Amino acid sequence: MFTDTHCHIHEAQLGLVSDDMTHKLWGKAEDPDPDAMLARAAEKGVNRVICVGCTQADSERAVMFAASRDNCWASIGLHPHEAKDGRAALDGIAKLAGKPKVVAIGEIGLDYYYGHSTREEQVAALKFQLDLAAEHNLPVIFHVREAFDDFWPIFDHYKGIRGVLHSYTDNYTNFTEAMKRGLYIGVNGIMTFTKVEEQLRVAKDVPLQKLLLETDAPFLTPRPLRGSVNEPAHVIHIATFLADLRNESIEDIAKVTSHNAQTLFTLG
Repeated sequence: MFTDTHCHIHEAQLGLVSDDMTHKLWGKAEDPDPDAMLARAAEKGVNRVICVGCTQADSERAVMFAASRDNCWASIGLHPHEAKDGRAALDGIAKLAGKPKVVAIGEIGLDYYYGHSTREEQVAALKFQLDLAAEHNLPVIFHVREAFDDFWPIFDHYKGIRGVLHSYTDNYTNFTEAMKRGLYIGVNGIMTFTKVEEQLRVAKDVPLQKLLLETDAPFLTPRPLRGSVNEPAHVIHIATFLADLRNESIEDIAKVTSHNAQTLFTLG
């Protein structure tokens, strides 16, 4: 059995009516029904899914979606791209933290690759949400891109914070820093098609006890399904790739990564 620790299927049906780029991608799915996706995932052994919020409204949808489905949980957060939404959005997210089946804060962090929000806005949003995670004793799903020099000092200020570096594709040095801090590494379809040897080295060297599987659906579809819209069932392709790369059995990867998900997120 597998766990998809990061997807956005709670947004899928918005793809039928929204012009937002993320939702339009869902609209290209062969079958945009999220419950059908969950059924297909279950057929492949992917029996637990975490739906991850990126805005206040998106987090609210994730909470509502997870509340009515036994095999789903929610994470709430203001993505660094959306940090410009400011305190009103953060206050709205804070009100969700005690809701049933909310198991994490995220995805949150710093992204200096794009300039959708200023660095100051991103830092303020990150600190607010780390305070929220500490207050509710929740783990954190981190999105960090080209910003680790600023991220590590902020992270280190918050003692006891636990979490995962989502979609990790950074260098080996920052991977080593993550291991020193006890963080998990989220691996998704990128690793099945990357040509960057350092990324593959991380995927090979991360201790199995610190590895989490994720799809980031609808994004980052793994090989051999490139060109289609991603969904939780495709975790099996990521696991198969990793088993070959790491010379481990797919049964061990399934067992340990699902145990890791349970340990970090307390899925019950």
